[in-house]
This record gives sequence, structure tokens and C-alpha cells, in this order.
Amino acid sequence: MKNRTTVERKSERELVVTRTFDGPARIVFEAWTKPGLLKRWWAPKSTGMSLLSCEVDARVEGRYRFEFGHDAAKPMAFFGRYIEVIPHSRLVWTNEESDDGSVTTVTFEEKDGKTLLIMYELYPSKEALDRAIAGMEGGMPETFEQLDELLVAMGASVGRS
Repeated sequence: MKNRTTVERKSERELVVTRTFDGPARIVFEAWTKPGLLKRWWAPKSTGMSLLSCEVDARVEGRYRFEFGHDAAKPMAFFGRYIEVIPHSRLVWTNEESDDGSVTTVTFEEKDGKTLLIMYELYPSKEALDRAIAGMEGGMPETFEQLDELLVAMGASVGRS
């Protein structure tokens, strides 16, 4: 059975995205914190955009910066800093690219070789969440499907070594 992504508004300012991944938390966490892996799954392929650059310093007060776009167009940047980093368990970061920026918390809960990922976003206002939710509902299932595909590839390569 295929894993399902749920995107749910919890309040006027809170959004929760959940999905179970077929892989251990350490590998799922690595896919969220290693630039070479993030580039392989983060941007929804259906948009024709890709992650053009990816800088990650996944430690408390470390910074990140992702630039998305089409080769010819001016890229969009997403950036902020990490507030909390607990390897294989929890990431918390700020989204500082606009006044609508949220604080994102991602938890990784492993059970029987699978990882339940819960992504919680807290926005500064109802209006900020209203602007973000359509993109999240459309993009997160696709990007998480791409992450699933990457995890399969990573598991296959780990199994062969």
C-alpha cells in the first residue's frame, strides 16, 4: 500500500503535514539535512522547477538557503536558521524569506523500520497561513512522494554495499 500524505489545518495559524516513510529515521533525517539529497527530492517536479542551490548547516543557529527556479528565470529563495537539531529525531527552523514566514518543526518517529514524519508549521497570522496552504496541499504530497522514491534508491544502494 502506498503511503499517504495528509495536510491539515489545525487552527488559524497552524498546519500539520504527516506521512509514514519506508525507512529508518536516520536515513529520512539525512535526506532532510544533506544538500545533495535535498536537491533530489525537495522541489515538486511537476512545476518544472528544481532546487538550483542548496546550503545547509544543520546545527543550532546554523543557516540554510534554498534557491528554486527554472534555469532561465530569476530564482526564488527560501532561507532561515535552525533553532533545534536533534539527529534522527527533530528539526526546528525559521522561514525568514518574508513577513509571512513560519516556524517549522519536523519530527521523525521510527517504529519497525518505518518513520512517521510530522511537519508542524506555525504562521504569524491567519492570512499568512491562508496564502501558504494551497501550495502546501498541492506540493507536499508530490515532494514527499519524491522523498519516498529517494529513500527506496538509498535503501537499495545501502543494501548492495
